[in-house]
Amino acid sequence: GTSGRQIFQPLHTLRNAEKELLPGFHQFEWQPALKNVSSSWDVGIIDGLSGWTTFVEDVPADTISRRFRYDVALASALKDLEEDIMEGLRERGLDDSICTSGFTVVVKESCDGMGDVSEKHGNGPAVPEKAVRFSFTVMSISIRVEGEDDGITIFQEPKPNSELSCRPLCLMFVDESDHETLTAILGPVVAERKAMMESRLIISVGGLLRSFRFFFRGTGYDEKMVREMEGLEASGSTYVCTLCDSTRAEASQNMVLHSITRSHNENLERYEIWRKNPFSESADELRDRVKGVSAKPFMETQPTLDALHCDIGNATEFYKIFQDEIGEVYQRTNPSREERRRWRSTLDKQLRSKLKLKPVMRMNGNYARRLMTREAVEVVCELVPSEERREALKRLMELYVQMKPVWRSTCPSRDCPDQLCRYSYNSQQFADLLSTTFKYRYDGKITNYLHKTLAHVPEIIERDGSIGAWASEGNESGNKLFRRFRKMNARQSKTFELED
Repeated sequence: GTSGRQIFQPLHTLRNAEKELLPGFHQFEWQPALKNVSSSWDVGIIDGLSGWTTFVEDVPADTISRRFRYDVALASALKDLEEDIMEGLRERGLDDSICTSGFTVVVKESCDGMGDVSEKHGNGPAVPEKAVRFSFTVMSISIRVEGEDDGITIFQEPKPNSELSCRPLCLMFVDESDHETLTAILGPVVAERKAMMESRLIISVGGLLRSFRFFFRGTGYDEKMVREMEGLEASGSTYVCTLCDSTRAEASQNMVLHSITRSHNENLERYEIWRKNPFSESADELRDRVKGVSAKPFMETQPTLDALHCDIGNATEFYKIFQDEIGEVYQRTNPSREERRRWRSTLDKQLRSKLKLKPVMRMNGNYARRLMTREAVEVVCELVPSEERREALKRLMELYVQMKPVWRSTCPSRDCPDQLCRYSYNSQQFADLLSTTFKYRYDGKITNYLHKTLAHVPEIIERDGSIGAWASEGNESGNKLFRRFRKMNARQSKTFELED
């Protein structure tokens, strides 16, 4: 500390004071030492490209990127949780002087591209500056005690989707679609993560050295990012799902009965088959054999469902059904573009006047949440001529409202046990309704998220206990902060205000 009197401090004092404010002030070591990672622990923010070995032929990636070294950031996160860890040991009646090893830390990783982050000065051309943020959240810490089979959880993140629990690891000005640059920058992160999985972190917690092992679960990715990381074709592919091998046509025929088959290791094996084509097959046969894995999987992600985008994807789908029902598409063929546009504007006007719901250019979370309600469907039904169709729409929404909390809640078995029990039944009912009453929309096609919502939710929850807790929301909220710090706001478009 410095006394109040002394104003001019020698530089090194200031330096050390500053260092304490950065992650990486805490001394730690890894056993065994991490491969290809320096053992120094007092490292702050580094250049995102460091750790990337350049060859003579390599064009250096011209991008700005800053990051923390992954192990330093994790050590810092544990020091932040020091009190919670000690408290957890006390609450479980564990003697902290004995508990020095056997700690397991489960980490959720999130990565998301952000659209336009150029500086705003009112007008002038839009600079297509894009950014990607990679961050992690410590989800839980548990300890295995001698003679016990199961670990005892001593810390569980109460708000896994808050930006407060979501720690930024790497910020880069890259377009998430620029696969080469993205992988070049995340390469060192992946390497560090791999090294840490085979080692233990030794760090002082509560005055004693303790050893921690880490499990990383990359669940905070939207489908676009998952497909990119796992070498799958883009989301318009006939292979509709990142969890199973189903094609879009199969998924629209059999909406409910699928199980999770894809995994990172299988994707790697399939990529090798794609690369070598050992059976000398035609392109189509080969593609069918590897189920759309046509690039090298770069980073392991956990096959799950992204709750936020699931909301958005399904709301978009319902919005389209609403339009079609206003136009009674079920009893006609190929309506013209003008007619569709008319139904859409009718729907928008109704939603705006009755629900104060302004039209949006691109569906967002808030709009989706307000559209997917019983109130909204009542309002839409005022525009639907046939009583029978109105009943079907209400039934569809009723089932959806029953299903939704299951994949939104942080802990469904605690928050909505009844809906969890009924989920499979409800999704079956929902699918039956789609494939009969709404057959005109689901003949041989279905959207990616709707397939996942109907087919995979119970299985994921059985495996992970939750979908909501593992979603990318914390990282998305962090994007908001990032914009705030850049003193820039998303271009909030005024175009829609002019429509009516």
